[in-house]
Amino acid sequence: MASLIAFVSIFVESPYMDDVVQALSRLDKVVDLYEVTGEFDIVTVVSASDIEEFRDVLKNKIMKVKGVKSTVSSIVLKTHKGSGSNGDILNATSAVAASFSHRK
Repeated sequence: MASLIAFVSIFVESPYMDDVVQALSRLDKVVDLYEVTGEFDIVTVVSASDIEEFRDVLKNKIMKVKGVKSTVSSIVLKTHKGSGSNGDILNATSAVAASFSHRK
């Protein structure tokens, strides 16, 4: 089971939407993938063992996909309802790095 779960919202260059969806769907650490309306184009759920693995997935995989303009990440601190809800804080490090953005 992952120690860290994060929602990664992604801005995509419109012509690359299908390519980005396909590339992200092939990443093992992307456990859920949604094309959405609103401010972002895609919302993913990323599972990682720790903050360093999450950083690697974000920096070296998601951000390297052609067509990804930028991301906004929110790290789950505690699950109150939903799959895997046991009320535990997932990772002490994630509490410090609760939310951050990356732009190319």
